[in-house]
Amino acid sequence: MPIIKITGQGLSAIALSVALLWGCLIGQRVEARQAFSERAKVMRENSRIERRQRTQPVSAPAPFLRHRARVAAG
Repeated sequence: MPIIKITGQGLSAIALSVALLWGCLIGQRVEARQAFSERAKVMRENSRIERRQRTQPVSAPAPFLRHRARVAAG
């Protein structure tokens, strides 16, 4: 003799809740995977831009010499 009886409406509500839960879990996994691949893409693009904008070294500049004015002793 059952104490509690699950109606058809209650059973369908449970099934709908479980389906929504699984849908949310699968959706979260898909979003996390896409975010990871987007992050990797951005990092590759960043390093490509940094390599392209790196300045090329030039020959060393001539040293700046400051000549002092000589005072004539006299």
